[in-house]
Amino acid sequence: MTDTIRDIYLNNPVSKKAWQQFLADRGITVFADKEVDTIDQTLGLYDDRDQLVGTGSIAGKTIKYIAVLDDGSGASGARFNQVVSALEMALAQAGHFQIFVFTKPQYQQSFEHVGFNTLAKTDYGLILEKGTPNITTYRANLPKKPESAQTVASIVMNANPFTKGHRYLVEQAAQQNDFVYVFVVNQDVSLFATAERTKLVQEGTADLDNVVVVNGGDYMVSYLSFPAYFIKDQDQAIRYQTALDASLFKEQIAKPLGIQTRYLGTEPKSHTTALYNETLMAILPPEVTVKEVPRLTQTDSEQVVTATAVRALIKEGQLDQLTHLVPKTTAKFIQDHLAELQNRITKGQNINGN
Repeated sequence: MTDTIRDIYLNNPVSKKAWQQFLADRGITVFADKEVDTIDQTLGLYDDRDQLVGTGSIAGKTIKYIAVLDDGSGASGARFNQVVSALEMALAQAGHFQIFVFTKPQYQQSFEHVGFNTLAKTDYGLILEKGTPNITTYRANLPKKPESAQTVASIVMNANPFTKGHRYLVEQAAQQNDFVYVFVVNQDVSLFATAERTKLVQEGTADLDNVVVVNGGDYMVSYLSFPAYFIKDQDQAIRYQTALDASLFKEQIAKPLGIQTRYLGTEPKSHTTALYNETLMAILPPEVTVKEVPRLTQTDSEQVVTATAVRALIKEGQLDQLTHLVPKTTAKFIQDHLAELQNRITKGQNINGN
């Protein structure tokens, strides 16, 4: 018996329906647009009767929607390996040699058997990695804390863009600790690109000698981008995504770097981010203390300083009101690049959210 690998074209309604049914029969029933639309390629494994017996998909450098037929013949292990091998080959051809997998806990051993390493695990799902560069490479390239530093803190921020509120949070951490890592979320889905956001944070904290600003790499992206295709309930999916993000930070970032404290801004407006903060407080201690700092308010009002408000002013071109909200370095960048930023908004860039 010889099984063969072929592409499944999800733009074909018949092929897509058969693919969804195969996955649904194996407990994967979430086909939301945000999960399916990110897929770059889907492979199918077919037996000698041309029946679908396995499948897996690629989204960027992530493997998802993987399942194989277990018909009791003992072939499921070999089929799993064949599908994963074909996906790895397709990823290599696309130039991806670092691969991530988000999957159910029961598939941990199967992926580890073919060379994947578990980065973090929750009750709902886990993240594994294979290839290079990897988490070890990422950590090796980070600036090292000074030997004299007794207290080491961290902040993870999107900074879209860097505001006086972000600056206030960094100042609090810098005053209370010997050394502070500021990780900038690495994901180009914001109005300000990752490189722009990182530059603004670096410029806005340049006078703080004990602060180092670094790109979050593949390990600090938006937790909401974590594939959750195998979890049906939306609230449960968010709990999984936030818990996985917190566990990943705790085990792979904080522990090896000696980070003892993580600083957060209070989140009075975003329900999802408030849930995320709650998850961090539940998972990081006792190894990592969580300090929640009240958000900075404008001096002439009780309004909280937010990046959302800044983006709204950019849209309307009301730069005269930026003074209360952003440092001079951010204000200058916005003034110099206003046309480009407004063009991004006109083309459909979402400016709501955090």
